[in-house]
Amino acid sequence: MTAILPAKSIADRLTTLFWRKPKLLLALLITPPLLWLGVVYLGSLAALLLQSFYSIDEFSGMVIPEFTLKTYAELLRPQNYDIILRTLTMSAAVTLGSVILAFPIAYYAARYAKGRWKAVFYLGIMLPLWSSYLVKVYAWKLILAKEGILTWAATKTHTNFLLDAALALPGIGGNSLSTSYIGMFLVFTYVWLPFMILPMQAALERVPTSMLEASQDLGATRAQTFRTVIVPLALPGIIAGSIFTFSLTMGDYIIPQIVGNSANFIGMAVYQLQGTAGNTPLAAAFAVIPILIMLIYLSLAKRAGAFDAL
Repeated sequence: MTAILPAKSIADRLTTLFWRKPKLLLALLITPPLLWLGVVYLGSLAALLLQSFYSIDEFSGMVIPEFTLKTYAELLRPQNYDIILRTLTMSAAVTLGSVILAFPIAYYAARYAKGRWKAVFYLGIMLPLWSSYLVKVYAWKLILAKEGILTWAATKTHTNFLLDAALALPGIGGNSLSTSYIGMFLVFTYVWLPFMILPMQAALERVPTSMLEASQDLGATRAQTFRTVIVPLALPGIIAGSIFTFSLTMGDYIIPQIVGNSANFIGMAVYQLQGTAGNTPLAAAFAVIPILIMLIYLSLAKRAGAFDAL
């Protein structure tokens, strides 16, 4: 007697096909994200690079779609070169400040925080990231204002002279913290600090306790252990965090518009040239600068093993 089996459904047939040909299933799974990456992401970057080799007619304001290096030559003009230098200086300063502030916090979390206190640490670091970016920036605008809480605290503690001395520094001072590079530095550091703490904390947790004990057994002081053991082993995490702080500062255009003395940064220049001036080629050329800098930086970071701490 012949058994009558029910007809296989399409789902059963597809399951059998994918079981026999797993590479076909893999291809179907990765094709959509690869198409998105190739068309949307890499395609937009290619269009950006292409636009940067165009130029704009000074009389009509129309984009001339002809290959030229004229637009990149404009980046060497004093006003444009100052924008690039100012952005790189601020990015480096924010990265250095974040490292100094983040290291003791990350070290305590990696070495001493246990159980509930570690959960409190993660909550404290992540909580600012859950609030609105604009709300935080405008809140700092009020905090740093001439009538803000910092000025009030300096008046109550009779430390106005320290605040006045900081604001009197040439080049970075101003009428108030909210209209100075110092205030901009504080806001940038606050906003991007969690992106430095978390990779650094992950790297410090990988430092074996046995190596610290061996260093003490060999007669090394705490300073020597810190300099020769902890810092080299934590360096990948520091570099990984600096990738975030440096690149995010370099591309930001909102904080310099709200806090500071309205001096142009690369992000602001791209925003203004693209939206207000209509100079798309120069905006694209400005946008290529951070990409090139980060490609060089990422290649150096990869050699240092920074990606292992991400």
